[in-house]
Amino acid sequence: QVQLVESGGGLVQAGGSLRLSCAASGRTFSSRAMGWFRQAPGKDREFVAGISTSGGNRSYADSVKGRFTISRDNAKRTVYLQMNSLKPEDPAVYYCAADAFRRLPGPAAAEYDYWGQGTQVTVSS
Repeated sequence: QVQLVESGGGLVQAGGSLRLSCAASGRTFSSRAMGWFRQAPGKDREFVAGISTSGGNRSYADSVKGRFTISRDNAKRTVYLQMNSLKPEDPAVYYCAADAFRRLPGPAAAEYDYWGQGTQVTVSS
């Protein structure tokens, strides 16, 4: 069993930055691919970024490439999402997710087995 707790959301002006953190419980964190997803009101949950178990393989949605960076610290059992140059289209609840079986991150929410409660990101224009 894995529990995920996100933090770091909040209100920021357009063009600003936020860093989200996701702290995981359980001894198998380092063997799980991790992902960040987001869901805006009235929209489906969408993939934002994913990272492999070692951190050497990272993938991003086209909408955030060059602005967001995913990273992980296996010793701290934490995955991060650094968000720069935030845009008015970025506001959503951001969720951290863990894949129970894969070492490489995938873009489909159905591939992930554990989810955090989400953290709200709001961008003011």
